[in-house]
Amino acid sequence: MDFETFHQAYPQMLRWLIDDPAYRNAPRGYASREQLGVRFRLARADQRVPFVPARRVNIVFNFAEALWYLAGRDDLDFIGYYAPSIRKYSADGHRLTGTAYGRALFGAAEGRPDQWPAVVETLRDDPDSKRAVIQIFRGEELQVAGNPDVSCTLGLQFLLREGVLHGVGFMRANDVYRGMTSDVFSFTFLQEMLARELGVAVGSYVHQVGSLHLYDPDHARAVEVLADPAADEAPAWDFPAMPAGDNWPYVREVLAVEEQLRLGRHTLPADPAGLGLPDYWSQVLVLFEVHRRIRQQEAVGEHQLALLSPLYRALVEQRWPSIAPAPVAG
Repeated sequence: MDFETFHQAYPQMLRWLIDDPAYRNAPRGYASREQLGVRFRLARADQRVPFVPARRVNIVFNFAEALWYLAGRDDLDFIGYYAPSIRKYSADGHRLTGTAYGRALFGAAEGRPDQWPAVVETLRDDPDSKRAVIQIFRGEELQVAGNPDVSCTLGLQFLLREGVLHGVGFMRANDVYRGMTSDVFSFTFLQEMLARELGVAVGSYVHQVGSLHLYDPDHARAVEVLADPAADEAPAWDFPAMPAGDNWPYVREVLAVEEQLRLGRHTLPADPAGLGLPDYWSQVLVLFEVHRRIRQQEAVGEHQLALLSPLYRALVEQRWPSIAPAPVAG
């Protein structure tokens, strides 16, 4: 199946699982509807968010997870701050093994291949290569009895063709309601990051899943998403493009400031432009500051919301309706 954007693909995948599941089963006791061998293609990989208010996309977590990967981390201190429920998948209460895809990207600390630099070098040396692959799933994950965190993603492949970088994600399993929104966001984010590093355009993204499933507890929520008129309408905004050129210096600065915000060591300046970052990345920090205020039960005022682009402000107010200003009485 081919789509222009993920906004178009997401409701179609939900509808398919709801209306025409191939199987009804309950692996490990979790009742679900399932389709096997699913593939869809996004012509515009950088348009990675479904703009459907009923879905209440957590754009803060989306960026946090993608940056957690780029940081090469596996600790709960970082990602557990943005998604406390993820802690239940940790075997030791401190780190994640399967979900921490950043350890696959940058694994030298564990004696594993440092795959991101290898992919960059491969595509620079041979732009037509079919070997720019990042392996994520490891066979030994299945040898751990009762492992609560087996990688859902098998790997990622990047193909540079005629000056355009295309991406393919291979997953053994994907939760259509919850996990897929985060995975498509992160994988296309990595694709765009790589394209900027190589100095090429971002192309299409193909998402391939062995088992695409919808868990029964999420069925009613999925129906609500499909009932939202926005699911069938074109979004009011395009997702912003990452700045041209090597973005690694910006990522390192964003990670440094994020840590200070998360640990409560300081707040974001009233004018984040003073940080010297491109607007794309300063917007990410504003999102983290808004999240910090929500988490610490501090007021989120019009000043903070006004710093956000209309797109991000809409997503934040959909996710946390209580921070939206009350409508002015007519």
